[in-house]
Amino acid sequence: MLARHHHPIVAIATAPGRGAVGIVRVSGQNISSVIAAICGRTLVPRQATYLPFRDVQAQVIDQGLAIHFPAPNSYTGEDVLELQAHGGPVVLQLLVARCLEAAAAINPVTQQPWLPQMRLAQPGEFTERAFLNDKIDLAQAEAIADLIDASTETAARSAARSMSGEFSLAVNTLLEQLIHLRMLVEATLDFPEEDIDFLQKADAQGQLTRLQQTLATVMQRATQGAILREGIKVVIAGQPNAGKSSLLNALAGAELAIVTPVAGTTRDKVMQLIQIDGVPLHVVDTAGLRDALDEVEKIGVERAWAEIQSADAVLFLHDLSRHNAIDYIADDDRIAGDLALKLPQKTPVIDVWNKSDMVKAVNLATAGEGIAISAKTGEGLERLRQKLLEVVGWQSVPEGVFMARERHVLALQRVNTQLAHAAAQLRAAMPALDLLAEDLRQAQLHLSEITGQFTSDDLLGEIFSRFCIGK
Repeated sequence: MLARHHHPIVAIATAPGRGAVGIVRVSGQNISSVIAAICGRTLVPRQATYLPFRDVQAQVIDQGLAIHFPAPNSYTGEDVLELQAHGGPVVLQLLVARCLEAAAAINPVTQQPWLPQMRLAQPGEFTERAFLNDKIDLAQAEAIADLIDASTETAARSAARSMSGEFSLAVNTLLEQLIHLRMLVEATLDFPEEDIDFLQKADAQGQLTRLQQTLATVMQRATQGAILREGIKVVIAGQPNAGKSSLLNALAGAELAIVTPVAGTTRDKVMQLIQIDGVPLHVVDTAGLRDALDEVEKIGVERAWAEIQSADAVLFLHDLSRHNAIDYIADDDRIAGDLALKLPQKTPVIDVWNKSDMVKAVNLATAGEGIAISAKTGEGLERLRQKLLEVVGWQSVPEGVFMARERHVLALQRVNTQLAHAAAQLRAAMPALDLLAEDLRQAQLHLSEITGQFTSDDLLGEIFSRFCIGK
């Protein structure tokens, strides 16, 4: 632990602004002097006590609940004081200032400040201390932030599942199996007289196969969790007047974008967060793709292409009412060529044929692999929603998903690669046991990164800096 982790900290733990209740949280070693100064008495551990909070002149700042959680039975693993007051910004700032003032007061016995190094907490520092004091592992700490930021009910439930340790348990189960396999290989290296027959008798190949199968299940659940956490960016693209803004409004169920018969109405992006089966989608409506007629529209088209190139999926909207017009077909072909040229190969493009309500019969040959819809009547929208989930890789997992981050998925992919190398070594006629052992060691390191058993300080700083202050 760094020196700053030993300093007592204080922060407002509730969201900024006015509210019915606001919480100030203090954490550190032996904070009894702060408790005595503000509360005027000792507190029964883990019992809410209603009393006045007093300033240095013993004047009442506010009245509320004070709760003392002695170490190690607290959120951070240190002594924790929570002051629950009325949720006015000024009141809470006064309480923070009073905590700092009480810590800096002179101890009459030592003639030194009671807690000279108490300071304002940095973002995520309370949760960081919980991790450093072994109250939670790193995956659980990240799940706390993900629960706070969850944008759908499904995402919140998945984050709660990870926060309770379900993801960590799956990772630790993999670690136990991997360590056992490593022991067999290392024993063979340490005792050369025990040749490859030793590994065969111990069913090393079978153990590795079962390990890979378990990893595949964990990877599937974690990948789905990463989709839940990050959401899917879907960009609607196409010619002017194809119905892009109407489609955004239909998917969102609200009149968000202006819709007119005038080509070029949309000049800038319009974004809305929606959900499909609990999966968050960031849907972006863009300017019509054409040779711009004025400078403002030109900027809108440039921004449209910027959004398209960063999309997880693109809805290429066509107009069924104009599908026989030669000029329209030529422009659609030009846009299709630009999409193929500018988009990463992995980005799916869904052809969507709009305005099916304006034609007597939808020409399925025209639609090809696309989906015919009517943004006006809602026809085909449900099929489009399910197609979106399909192309981005969302699959409902019967046993539920973990809330996971990109770093977790990347770590699991690296483990998968190392285990594949190990399997190839075991299948060889003359296995290189030292390379096999190294593959298994690297796999263990990558797994341990997920829960934080082997993690750099730089990564910890990056993770916890994204938390809110007071958490």
